Amino acid sequence: QVQVVESGGGLVQAGGSLRLSCAASGVISSIYAMDWYRQAPGKQRELVADLTGGGSTAYADSVEGRFTISRVNAKNTVYLQMNSLKPEDTAVYYCHFRVRTRLLGPWQDYWGQGTQVTVSS
Repeated sequence: QVQVVESGGGLVQAGGSLRLSCAASGVISSIYAMDWYRQAPGKQRELVADLTGGGSTAYADSVEGRFTISRVNAKNTVYLQMNSLKPEDTAVYYCHFRVRTRLLGPWQDYWGQGTQVTVSS
């Protein structure tokens, strides 16, 4: 079983910065992708940033140039550095891992519990 735990959310003023962390523990054979999603009240969950096992990154248009996703391979840890935050970035942020827990096994999805980010104007 894989556990995913996020940390680093909080309250920040517009224009400020926060860094979210996410660590996956358990038996992981390989990683397909690590992502950050967010869900604002009354809205659907949306993909914010994606980092593949090969190191490619992709971002939602709304955060491009402000957010950076990165990883520490040896620790199965992924970060989301958020700069120039805006009130519309307010949401619960979720970390997601797609991994194999054994060689050539099926890809499986694991989610963190979510961390609240609130940006005040």
